Amino acid sequence: MIFLQHITTDGERWDMISWRYYRDVAHIGMLIEQNPHAPVSDALPSGIKLRIPVIESSADTEGLPPWKR
Repeated sequence: MIFLQHITTDGERWDMISWRYYRDVAHIGMLIEQNPHAPVSDALPSGIKLRIPVIESSADTEGLPPWKR
């Protein structure tokens, strides 16, 4: 699996990070699972290095113009 690295800023939340990378908050569980060193709390402290899994989009984009893919 390929990962991106994200370094938290003070006050970031899991849902914000999930939305930023996936445009879907349903991936919070996967993010927490891939980052057992990070606290599961309302807000994250700054400076934590998180592994962000790169996942394939499940959306069917065939036939869409390039700007909608």
